Amino acid sequence: MAGEMKTGLSRRTLLVAASAGLATRSFAQGPGAFPSRPITLWVPWPAGGATDISLRLLAEIAGRSLGQRVVIENRGGAGGTLAMPILQQAEPDGYTIAQLPQPIFRTPYTQKVLWDPIRDVTPIIQLTGVTFGVLVAAASSFRNLDDLFVYARAHPGELSIGTNGVGTTPHVVLEELFTARGLSYIHVPYKGTSEQMIAVNSGQVMVGVNSTGFGPFVDSGRLRLLATFGAQRTKRWPQVPTLRDLGFDIVAMSPFGLGGPRGLSASVVSTLHDAFKAALFDPMVVQELAKYDQEPAYLGPADYAQACREAFAKERGIVERMGLARSVGG
Repeated sequence: MAGEMKTGLSRRTLLVAASAGLATRSFAQGPGAFPSRPITLWVPWPAGGATDISLRLLAEIAGRSLGQRVVIENRGGAGGTLAMPILQQAEPDGYTIAQLPQPIFRTPYTQKVLWDPIRDVTPIIQLTGVTFGVLVAAASSFRNLDDLFVYARAHPGELSIGTNGVGTTPHVVLEELFTARGLSYIHVPYKGTSEQMIAVNSGQVMVGVNSTGFGPFVDSGRLRLLATFGAQRTKRWPQVPTLRDLGFDIVAMSPFGLGGPRGLSASVVSTLHDAFKAALFDPMVVQELAKYDQEPAYLGPADYAQACREAFAKERGIVERMGLARSVGG
């Protein structure tokens, strides 16, 4: 009987010790430790484009640091703004985040929306920016930007130009280049870069204006790059002039990053920021960005928040100057 008591005591002792060990490990992780389940990253562009591909790689690598998968969900259309209603309605727990492209700072001035890019967003990290360019098919007779203006002047309303959506940076730049000079064109918005570049290559539209997802099309010889929108010529295509080189005082690179819903705690922001910053500078991500003439343009949460506020204020002036502002109550 003494043996049975000893055995029972030993078993109870082991169970108590095991329970204590589990409790210790649980306490070390912290109650409700973040993240404890997969995180959803909303990409407001169709799958398969340059931004989608690079963000998928970024998410995969960040997920390793976080110890949870970062799942990409696409919601393309409306010029890259369709993730905003999702952020606005999401719980501020860090499990719903989204890419923040430049159009979200412009759209509230051009159309009525229920969300606000400053009020409804917690900035996490700025990642990179894009090179925009004007492109035509390799077989096109257009050799430079002046050729487009000459054609538009001789054939009013016949020049078809594709962009990645109404109110996007390419669309705004087109308005400044054409409409402000009394020239008209047919604006053809697309949801993403890939389908637009295919349309330009196949002749469905005569010209395309988009971000550097066009890189592989240019490098393969399928498309010709007429001009870029950066402050300086790109390292990748140094022979291609910028709009400034051509006499237009226009620079656009549209930096973007990641954000979460309003009210994210500082600890959650820090966890997400650290994982995505490490992923951003991973050699695989740097190499992927380079395919599209991009490189890291990192800003931390505080600096990125300030950049977002400045972008929102600046876009108001641009929209008003271009005459694109919506009417009050519209």
